[in-house]
Amino acid sequence: MELPSACSHPCWFVLALLLLLLLWATRRSGAWLPRRCPTDLTGKTVIVTGANSGIGKRVALDLARRNARTILACRSRERGQAAAEEIRAATGNPAVLLRLLDTGSLASVRAFARQVLREEKRLDVLVNNAGLSGLPFAVTPEGLEQTFATNYLGPFLLTNLLLDLLKASAPARVVNVSSFRHSAGTVNLRHLTGQERPKRHQIYSSTKLMNVLFTAELARRLQGTGVTVNALSPGVVRTGIMRHSGWPLRALFALAGPFMKSAEEGAASTIYCAVSEEAAGVTGKYFGSDCRLALPSAAARDAGLARKLWEESERLTGLAAGREH
Repeated sequence: MELPSACSHPCWFVLALLLLLLLWATRRSGAWLPRRCPTDLTGKTVIVTGANSGIGKRVALDLARRNARTILACRSRERGQAAAEEIRAATGNPAVLLRLLDTGSLASVRAFARQVLREEKRLDVLVNNAGLSGLPFAVTPEGLEQTFATNYLGPFLLTNLLLDLLKASAPARVVNVSSFRHSAGTVNLRHLTGQERPKRHQIYSSTKLMNVLFTAELARRLQGTGVTVNALSPGVVRTGIMRHSGWPLRALFALAGPFMKSAEEGAASTIYCAVSEEAAGVTGKYFGSDCRLALPSAAARDAGLARKLWEESERLTGLAAGREH
């Protein structure tokens, strides 16, 4: 799910007009539809983070329908269990499991990864979907800015901790849910720890830019392993990610809700990257909400910036000292 994370423009009419134009553009139907994709995932294991609602839940539902062992990685036990029960009932797939994960906590990420490595023999698809928007600036007990930790550093650590299992299961795929808003983001490494306070309206966009940079650098490092990684934009989607934003922005998007994509429609580009034959072997790319290859921003294509971000992320997550197990 992705939406502009804040707004201070005084002209609501202009904002509403621009929003409707954006919604019109992102609602256009792509040539690829999940229901027409015959991919069967029997014998495969997938993980979807943030799978108790919105896009993540629709992605998990689709993968469970394809007979995958589907792990819902959720922060809330109550909401995650409800989603797992609903998906099991809808698909008839008994192998829909809840595992607790808060990507905003590196300790939680490590505990989750240890459990997966202990319990699972393979991992064929990892979907890094969990994210939030609109929260005020705050630093976690681990010394990380909370939105950067949740949307970027947590998924960075999780993916790295599960890489050996992904490689052993190759061909395997990593799917990073980014946003068209990545083009408005910037990379200031001091923002990751709150040493410098970012502008609130840029935090979400910057985390999504980091998702694309991470994707490109990871793809470079994984060449020849059989593990692919791609980033995508789901479009403007009607989910609950804006619940932490201020009331003017929530009101604006509530009015525009009927024009937005549903969570089911918004999940299409994620599912495309996860299971489609067309995406097999494709890596290091960015897909638009129409499931087609798109050119990310100039900053997102900066290989030097991607390497610098990777090195700092390794340091902040403790990976710089060596591979964690």
